[in-house]
Amino acid sequence: MSDVVIEDRAAAQGKIRLIRFNRPQKKNALTTAMYHTMVGALRQAGEEDEIAACVFLGETGTFSAGNDIGDLLSAGTDRHGGFGLAADILNFLKELALSDKPLIAGVDGLAVGIGTTLLMHCDYVAAGATSSFRTPFVDLALVPEAASSLLAPRLMGHQRAFELLVMGQAFDAEKALAAGLVNKVVAQGEAEAAALEAAEILAAKPRGAMLASRRLLRGERKEVLSRIDAEAELFGERLASREAQAAFAAFLGA
Repeated sequence: MSDVVIEDRAAAQGKIRLIRFNRPQKKNALTTAMYHTMVGALRQAGEEDEIAACVFLGETGTFSAGNDIGDLLSAGTDRHGGFGLAADILNFLKELALSDKPLIAGVDGLAVGIGTTLLMHCDYVAAGATSSFRTPFVDLALVPEAASSLLAPRLMGHQRAFELLVMGQAFDAEKALAAGLVNKVVAQGEAEAAALEAAEILAAKPRGAMLASRRLLRGERKEVLSRIDAEAELFGERLASREAQAAFAAFLGA
């Protein structure tokens, strides 16, 4: 079975697209191949009128452990030895920003790195009570990505964003709720059902009015896309740094 499972589920009106991380042996750490699959799923959803929303899901205990570090390093090194984010990763981040369909997530457990920052692009997030959110970018001598350096301060204020993105402190489900990162905290094992319930509510709305209202709320996306590019440039520079090489070597046990 694929490391990302794409499923279109019938709703009362139209369909809901499920994007499920399915790499439990690696705590759903994301590879470039998984990003490539998700880019296609999001783009296709945008082209299909029947699809009302896209829902990101993991499994009970783990949403995503973030990027697969080994894959990140190998995919981010070009033939000249330069470093940067792989094209599939950048494309995915931009698809999150550009998606015309509502994005929903059901988080039930560990959410690390991109597992947390992608939530800042979501319109609704349900989290299991035992979930944990963490972004260890600086610990790996890197910088935030997914426009989180722009979106997090807007969402939760500078101090909380600094705590999450720079200090790398973990947020439990209640703290994430207070910070505005999630909409609802439910019992462990119930986040998926809560996320699907939200998607069903949206699917039952008059489609054109719902999508137009979402576009108004999200506003112009040029600034978000610009920040994704700016972060990616710095991310590549940091990947090539001695600090990052040492941090990755320690992480991988080299």
